[in-house]
Amino acid sequence: MTDTDRKLANGKTRIDFQTDPSRYRHWKLAVDGDVATLIMDVDEKGGLYEGYELKLNSYDLGVDIELADAIERLRFEHPQVKVVLLRSAKPRVFCAGANIRMLAGATHAHKVNFCKFTNETRNGIEDASESSGLKTICVINGTAAGGGYELALAADHIMLVDDGSSAVSLPELPLLAVLPGTGGLTRVTDKRKVRRDHADYFCTTEEGVKGKRAVEWRLVDELVPGSKFDDTVKQRAREFAATSPRGGGPKGIALTPLKRERSADAVEYSAVSVTLQRPERLATITIRGPENAPPTTAEEMVALGPEFWPLRVARDLDDAILDIRINEFDIAAIVFKSAGDLGQVLAYDAFLDASKNHWLAREITHYWKRVLKRVDLTSRSLVALVEPGSCFAGTLAELVFASDRSYMLIGQRDGDNKPAAMMALSELNFGAYPMSNGLTRLASRFLANPALVEVARAEVGRALDAETAEDTGLVTFARDDIDWEDEVRVFLEERASFSPDGLTGLEANLRFGGPETMESKIFARLTAWQNWIFQRSNAVGEDGALKRYGTGQRPVFDTKRV
Repeated sequence: MTDTDRKLANGKTRIDFQTDPSRYRHWKLAVDGDVATLIMDVDEKGGLYEGYELKLNSYDLGVDIELADAIERLRFEHPQVKVVLLRSAKPRVFCAGANIRMLAGATHAHKVNFCKFTNETRNGIEDASESSGLKTICVINGTAAGGGYELALAADHIMLVDDGSSAVSLPELPLLAVLPGTGGLTRVTDKRKVRRDHADYFCTTEEGVKGKRAVEWRLVDELVPGSKFDDTVKQRAREFAATSPRGGGPKGIALTPLKRERSADAVEYSAVSVTLQRPERLATITIRGPENAPPTTAEEMVALGPEFWPLRVARDLDDAILDIRINEFDIAAIVFKSAGDLGQVLAYDAFLDASKNHWLAREITHYWKRVLKRVDLTSRSLVALVEPGSCFAGTLAELVFASDRSYMLIGQRDGDNKPAAMMALSELNFGAYPMSNGLTRLASRFLANPALVEVARAEVGRALDAETAEDTGLVTFARDDIDWEDEVRVFLEERASFSPDGLTGLEANLRFGGPETMESKIFARLTAWQNWIFQRSNAVGEDGALKRYGTGQRPVFDTKRV
């Protein structure tokens, strides 16, 4: 059974998040020195499912999977690139946004997960700018509507052609009775700081805003006459490149295809195993520690490329999480386990920390940051089991801190020669991997007593047994072999019995204590508002706006405010 012909229970083909430029159907990537151009040229017949055409550069999840892949490749394969130009190959249209026929026909779970992934992709564009100095200029040559304008909002600079008709718009409310689900409203007010009254007008008019008003209202940065457009774009690219701090090596590393074998109830990667217990609604992700010691020089790390253990694990884990999110909707809980040498994991963390000024080590650390955020934002219950032979140290310990509940076994099991369960911290636990709220997971954990973060930091590099880990606040419960099996079993059975809707709300509220950031607002609003609106009859009912769009019939709304 191959990945491509694997069928899901609903008869649809499993969505695969792995691709490469040779397989792109919707984007063209060109690199010229320190400037890359990503050209959106969506194949109308290239939708993930039947029943819709991707006209006018409208997009579905498949289009965004390619975009996310392209951004990662620019970070790892082209470290010399300092500026990315986002452009359209279609005349008089940049992007018409998420495909409406796709949204109308998609399941609720698919719609919300689609919005979540597109948000993460746009956050990745912003992270590339903030963390790696990879700046993005969006070049709008026509209409940028809905998700098309939301893509533009992720850029550092938006250029709009002054041709009397090109405009930007967020028409989801008047047209579809939903909201801009890719962070549009939040980026308009928080990132671009558009006045509330201007934003209200902008988001309630179908035709959007164009010309000087778009600049005056801060919706775009620059209005350029058509006769000077291409020359001005080149000039802006040179200016942004001159100020970018990015100065990677002359040669990047190739992100070769993942090593991945799929069977009916398991996926085997090079450093990660996934087992699916569908009747129990459980997925278990086991991470294998490194087989060898870390390299001694940055040059050796570059030579290893995608085989360098921290990058290999991050890529495997990222794919596994996305696969469960979009293809295994009935899974209630993800169980994290690990197996390997604690000291070796710490040695790799020490190498990354010592090499943090090297472009590749920096990109790998930022990639882990994004993968861990994806774990945080996954609407499944998360549990970590720290057992004999585990290697939850440093970076891998972040999965314990990301979990809703964690259990650690005291000592060894009877008849088992594996070493007693231990945990360890590294310097990377104290700043390298902030959550969406801007805090480390340990800082989020110890909001009531920040001094406990420093108590934990004093333990960096030490192997901590179960009782010490519990006393230090690193795990929820330490349990002996007598209680272990029953307590873990009862917890997982209980979790599977709860309402998934209630759990999504519970977990999304509990995971992000502390300060609010633009990023945390985007996902909180997606969970609370878009999730709710996508279930309302005003949007998705038989007489709702999504179903009646394009028919000439007006939608029928339940007019009671709730």
